[in-house]
Amino acid sequence: MDAQKWNKLIAALPGTHVLQTWEWAQVKARYGWKPMPTVWHDRQGEAAAAAMVLARKVPVAGRLLGLTMLYVPKGPLLRDWDDAGLRGQVLGDLQALARRNRAIFIKIDPDVCLGAGIPSDRDAIENPRGQAVMADLMSRRWRFSEEQVQFKNTVLIDLTLTEKDLLMNMKQKTRYNVRLAGRKGVEVRVGNTSDIGMLAPMYAETSLRDEFVIRDEGYYRAVWDTFFRAGMAEPLIAEVQGEPVAAVVVFRFGGKAWYLHGMSRDVHREKMPNYLLQWEAMRRAKQAGCSVYDLWGAPDEFSESDSLWGVYRFKEGLGGKVVRHIGAWDLPVRPVYYWLYTRIAPRVLDWMRWRGRSQTESALPT
Repeated sequence: MDAQKWNKLIAALPGTHVLQTWEWAQVKARYGWKPMPTVWHDRQGEAAAAAMVLARKVPVAGRLLGLTMLYVPKGPLLRDWDDAGLRGQVLGDLQALARRNRAIFIKIDPDVCLGAGIPSDRDAIENPRGQAVMADLMSRRWRFSEEQVQFKNTVLIDLTLTEKDLLMNMKQKTRYNVRLAGRKGVEVRVGNTSDIGMLAPMYAETSLRDEFVIRDEGYYRAVWDTFFRAGMAEPLIAEVQGEPVAAVVVFRFGGKAWYLHGMSRDVHREKMPNYLLQWEAMRRAKQAGCSVYDLWGAPDEFSESDSLWGVYRFKEGLGGKVVRHIGAWDLPVRPVYYWLYTRIAPRVLDWMRWRGRSQTESALPT
């Protein structure tokens, strides 16, 4: 199977995601992951489910023992999660695949909706499907993962609305800031691969200022170059008198758009470039035929104590609606090794985050 066939196949499945694409798997392959595209067909030969499974050797002792871990980012994708037979077949086959690959565990992270809205709000809606899937997972000895690699909750914007309605759905202050940016001379242009050299240090600067952890520069260069060249992502760059001051990288696939990376400098922040960037991202995604804009990430707990609260309020102002998913689930294939992994991995990750932050700091010009 090649990129075109795979992407066409998964684009037709509900809940499809850019992290399940062929291109994403090829980037991960540069960083030690082995892609294993897997498809389930119905009796008519049509694709009923698919999963881009990623496998890698477990560091240190696991590498010596030939042990692996398997991960299905934002998958598997099922035509119908309510189909208990199909669900059981997919979960069973993934377990068998994990055993064949000497996995300590396999992690899945499908966008199965648990509910919409903040749970404490009157208009919050719970989704019985999400509850049923979680119950089925628990009955099969899957467990909610302590390591949630992707965001469990997110904020979505309905792009089927007219541009006028999209603006009207924004909070009044957000709408004001969008227009203010234009009045203050902020202009947005569409970037390309030649802008990567500028985007990478700006992203590093943002991570240090806002205190979030990012990977090394080479990783983002690989992701952006791959997806820009494939026409599946584009950078939008806000400038003031030709000087780049902020940017977003928006990915598009299967009629959806995702805001995965955002960055800004300290200069001209009072001109609100980030608001105009998001408005242009929405407009361009809509023009490209996308029906949903995923703002990528919302708090696990909807309270001011959550580290994502400020970011969430910004996204909420754009007119987005909270959607809660079931999150990542692990199936321990080798329980003893899994227990050891879950105790050691957080310490290793903390060290890697500290090391990554130090490397980011040293890479920036003084």
